[in-house]
Amino acid sequence: MKFSKIIVGTFCIWMAVSSCGKNKTASNEEAATPQTYPIIVLQEQDAQLESVYPATIRGQEDIEIRPRIDGFIEAIYVDEGSRVKKGQRLFRINSPDADSELLNARAAVVSAEAQVNTAKLNVDRMRPLAEQQIIGEVQLATLENSYQTALAAQAQAQASLYNAEAKVGWKEVTSPVDGLVGTIPYRIGSLVSSSNVLTTVANTSNVFAYFSLNEKELAAFLNDLQGNTQAQKIKNIPPVTLTLTTGTVYPYKGKVETISGLVNVSTGSASFRAEFPNEEGMLRSGTSGRVSIPKELENVFVIPQKATFAQQDKVLSYVVQGDSVVQRIITVVPTPDGKSYAVTSGLNSGEKIVADGVATLSQGKKIQYN
Repeated sequence: MKFSKIIVGTFCIWMAVSSCGKNKTASNEEAATPQTYPIIVLQEQDAQLESVYPATIRGQEDIEIRPRIDGFIEAIYVDEGSRVKKGQRLFRINSPDADSELLNARAAVVSAEAQVNTAKLNVDRMRPLAEQQIIGEVQLATLENSYQTALAAQAQAQASLYNAEAKVGWKEVTSPVDGLVGTIPYRIGSLVSSSNVLTTVANTSNVFAYFSLNEKELAAFLNDLQGNTQAQKIKNIPPVTLTLTTGTVYPYKGKVETISGLVNVSTGSASFRAEFPNEEGMLRSGTSGRVSIPKELENVFVIPQKATFAQQDKVLSYVVQGDSVVQRIITVVPTPDGKSYAVTSGLNSGEKIVADGVATLSQGKKIQYN
């Protein structure tokens, strides 16, 4: 019985060793089989890219409404958000000073007219006597000078009256443009002066979107445009798109009209202004959004971003060479979908690159592909 047990035990040990050897062999075979990866065969194509910049929207005319005289708000004829026409009344200012100045100016005119009449009577009365040499020429000349002085005083009084009447007219505050009324911070009875902004009227039939490019972006942007001067280059900027903060794309295209002549020293950027039509009033002054400038690229390779990886400040992809892969530094530009790159250099037409799973690859690793 003991001999039988020894034989059986030896057999079991041999089987275990044999089985272990087979497992190691299978594992080595599996390790020796390259992993399969999807690939892309590169073909040149044209791509449209977009450069997106934060923008602030302003009305074509955003005008602060201030009183031209000091006084109390006597009446408010409009409400916040109202649409007004040019010349329409907005406020009435009660200005006792302006009323008093008008009364004084009218009285000064009456007094000046009386002085003119008196001086003229004196001249008319003395001229015949001077002609008869009853009085001297000097005395007549003195009276004529007094008459001229009275005329000048009358003219000054008339000018003061004109100014006083104009100031009284300023009691009615009107809109200088067609537009929408903004916030009205003051109410009836408030004491206001020319330093106070009563409201803002924004003409939003067209709106301006302001955005900025830094110095490097500006140089590259202008370099890509046709034209010899900045004015010629601006004319060749393609229509731009406005996306609102809600994510809604504004249905009308805009046109870049101006680029500031100076780079802001504090921010290192240049300001752009794009104009958008707004006849339907969808856009309001003071809101924000994003301006997208399209750019056409010719003869580039469009590849998924997952086919690339970053190493320090460089973007690389794995190019298939025979049965293995090699790393290649490439130059890319993101596409509007956020999932692909347009490759502008580093790859050649007809080459194969690994399309997915690049995190598991290394330089010279052997692969299979489909």
